[in-house]
Amino acid sequence: MAELYHKIKEAAYAVLGKTAYVSAVILAGGSGSRVGAGQTKQMLEVCGKPLIVHTLLAFEESEYIDEIVVVAKEDELGSYEAFKDEYNLSKLTRVVAGGKTRQQSAKNGFDAISEKADYVAIHDGARAMITPAQIKEVVLSAYAHGAAIAACRATDTIKYAEGVTIGETLPRENIWLAQTPQVFKDEIYRAAAYMAVEDDFVGTDDASLVEHIGIKVQLVDTGTDNFKVTYKSDLLRAEQLLMERREEAKCE
Repeated sequence: MAELYHKIKEAAYAVLGKTAYVSAVILAGGSGSRVGAGQTKQMLEVCGKPLIVHTLLAFEESEYIDEIVVVAKEDELGSYEAFKDEYNLSKLTRVVAGGKTRQQSAKNGFDAISEKADYVAIHDGARAMITPAQIKEVVLSAYAHGAAIAACRATDTIKYAEGVTIGETLPRENIWLAQTPQVFKDEIYRAAAYMAVEDDFVGTDDASLVEHIGIKVQLVDTGTDNFKVTYKSDLLRAEQLLMERREEAKCE
């Protein structure tokens, strides 16, 4: 099955890889309240750069991404023009304000992407450990299937509960933890986003909007390093991982 899946992805790339236009929408509207800092988490410095810059550079360096649209807090919109110049973010085309919810912010970003876009990759700005190689794998899967998301397998035993009483132990081998980027063919996401508005449907992520209109979404294992910075301990983990990657790069 794995070999067949690989062949499907490679065939899709052979057809689309050199011609498909992929727009990345980076959601960077977090407050950082759980990090416990005096500023938003995307602006916290990690290894000499704001956290969000590490995210943007991964998409900038990916040969599978053609443009980047950032969805930011209203009072941080101007920061991205400076980032564009300082870090040579040539793919950053637009910065737009977020909505009241993550779902609204994602739609704001999607509405701002290029008319040339064949696919959209939606990513949480606080998942700054994403790599160009992982972006490639999710995009290739979307080429082959129309919809794909980054995820990792659950390693702990999963308990379903109502309140604090266990109702059921779920089979761990069937449980995945959703991550980003989540990549969709343009018309699939457009239909999903606007149908969610029509149906007053609120999803927990972008894939749930696509599932809502009956389309299957593929899972791509990007491991546990693709975590979302939420707490102070996550910042320390991110800094350690970035330093390890720098050391590895020196040895290559």
